[in-house]
Amino acid sequence: MKKALILGLVVAAVAAFFVLDLGQYLSLEYLKASRAEFAALYAQQPLLTAAAFFLLYVAVTALSLPGAAIMTLAGGALFGLGTGFLLISFASSIGATLAFLVARFLLRDTIRKRFGDRVKAFDAGVERDGAFYLFALRLVPIFPFFMINLVMGLTSMRVVVYYLVSQVGMLPGTLVYVNAGTQIGQLESLSGLLSPALIGSFALLGVFPLLARKILDLIKARRIYRGWNRPAQFDRNLIVIGAGAGGLVSAYIAAAVKAKVTLIEKHQMGGDCLNTGCVPSKALIKTAKTVHLAQRAEQLGLRKLSVEFDFAEVMERVQRVVRAIEPHDSVERYSALGVECIQGEARLVSPWEVEVDGRRLSARSIVLATGARPFIPPIAGLDQGAPWYSSDTVWSLREQPQRVVVLGGGPIGSELTQAFARLGSTVTQVEMGPRIMPREDADVAATITARFRAEGIDVRTDARAEEVLQRDGVWLLRCATPDGDVELPFDALIIAVGRQPRLEGYGLQELGVRTGRVIETDEFLRTNFPNIFAVGDVAGPFQFTHTAAHQAWYAAVNALFGQFKKFRADYSVIPWCTFTDPEVARVGLSEEEARAQGIPFEVTRYGIDDLDRAIADEDAQGFVKVLTVPGKDRILGATIVGIHAGDLLAEFVLAMRHGLGLNKILGTIHIYPTLAEANKYAAGEWKRAHAPEGLLRWVEKYHGWRRK
Repeated sequence: MKKALILGLVVAAVAAFFVLDLGQYLSLEYLKASRAEFAALYAQQPLLTAAAFFLLYVAVTALSLPGAAIMTLAGGALFGLGTGFLLISFASSIGATLAFLVARFLLRDTIRKRFGDRVKAFDAGVERDGAFYLFALRLVPIFPFFMINLVMGLTSMRVVVYYLVSQVGMLPGTLVYVNAGTQIGQLESLSGLLSPALIGSFALLGVFPLLARKILDLIKARRIYRGWNRPAQFDRNLIVIGAGAGGLVSAYIAAAVKAKVTLIEKHQMGGDCLNTGCVPSKALIKTAKTVHLAQRAEQLGLRKLSVEFDFAEVMERVQRVVRAIEPHDSVERYSALGVECIQGEARLVSPWEVEVDGRRLSARSIVLATGARPFIPPIAGLDQGAPWYSSDTVWSLREQPQRVVVLGGGPIGSELTQAFARLGSTVTQVEMGPRIMPREDADVAATITARFRAEGIDVRTDARAEEVLQRDGVWLLRCATPDGDVELPFDALIIAVGRQPRLEGYGLQELGVRTGRVIETDEFLRTNFPNIFAVGDVAGPFQFTHTAAHQAWYAAVNALFGQFKKFRADYSVIPWCTFTDPEVARVGLSEEEARAQGIPFEVTRYGIDDLDRAIADEDAQGFVKVLTVPGKDRILGATIVGIHAGDLLAEFVLAMRHGLGLNKILGTIHIYPTLAEANKYAAGEWKRAHAPEGLLRWVEKYHGWRRK
């Protein structure tokens, strides 16, 4: 009842404001026209006028009505700088706090029930830094004040903290606006528009946000760096820790712009992608696909095509590919580019200093690109000598395991599952969720699952690994399933359930760099120390080599030139591909993501089984699926399942990045016969579904008339 009563009063007051057109009294025109009457009233009844103005200002801000800015100017015009500033500074804070309390009383319980987990995470941030960020929002109003009142009312911030921070944070802006109002009050003629005082007052309105942001940065820096002694000068412009994709690109950019940069790597140049990830897995997939192609010889009109191979030679070939690519990421290459490369274990000892094997280096900025490592779940018995491998160590195998269990249904697990199966191992894939490839739509997962099972792979979903045990000399993985426990025999257990960022061992915690699941960064890739940046797997939100390289540009440029211009990292168009056969490539939204986010969409689908080139190649499987804005050709996302899907996706990535719609793809010439025609035919399917039927009926009549 209390909530209903308060809500009714608020709605009635806001409705009255608009229905009675009370906003006309909170306009600059009305202020100018009535200034003389207000001045006379204030001269006769100063206390009553001031009290009425104060209460009106509180009401306007408490109800989030438009006009607070005009009233602030009016306060300066009517009461002068001193009295106007005093009245408005308190009225605005009290009104904001009342709006805060109304939002808390009416909405907080409902919001918490519906979005409990998200609110908890938000509350944790407010508990830690809420006062500081509220001060920042008050000082530099990125969002309208009524939005701040509403959102903060949903948090657990104490009322007294909210009031005091608002009171202090709004003082500079209030002073600038009241001062501008005093100049409007002194305007007697049009010539006064050019007076230095008026021009200066309004110039303050323009430059104040910039000045406030600089002041805020200084306050933040002083707070963050308290207790640390900044070196008088720096040995380098940039230190990069980690020589994977993110670290290499960061160092490359720094050297290209003639900065002095040091790259530190404790293990292997090139990081996980070169040595244990992208490169070796694709080399293995290529060999496995060749074996599979031979097994399909009859489909290609060949009587028989046999392949003999030695597993050890296959794995040596994988390492040969790695060695062939190594020079691209080598110390020699980067040294020639002007990068100082140091092999050793780095440790942060201050916000500007890194220690490497007893040697202390200093730089104005630091980029953390320490990558990730395989996540190994706590499975009972795993440490009892079982032959298990991670996605990092599987490359040490030289004897082919006959029975392989792959734990994990994501991209890494799925790629390794199919590769080992095609090389002749009996493979069981275990996924704890309801389907493999959980980040993709259900129809995508179903297509890959069907292909795996057709190739003899035992795909087990809804299966949770519980224990590794040995019985009669046979290693077994016990899994819990909805139908009871099952025991899966294996000669090699490959654990590929994801990767976790490397957050320990190089001084993050001791320094005070904030971490959660990853290193916490802002939109400029800065950590809570503004001169320390993080990129790649250790920073998220994506664990892709190309994303790490993408982030590295922003981090390096912001680290070296951020005092002039900073760039926000752009994740609007991020593509990725899982290199199974058929491949699965995607950019933008999937159907399930669009539904979860409440984004309206249309789906256009083209089956690759209808594509001439795919039919000729005996690879007529898969589809192109495009999500578009309803009634428009603007692309929200695209998924391709098929041969060379990762290559075909590039056209959609380009289209989304530059705002090109399906009509542009349809109007682009594609070579016949190529797989790329699938993209054009998908665009044609969209066009056919959106044909102007009414216009076409008239055109049909026109052609009929022309035949007479």
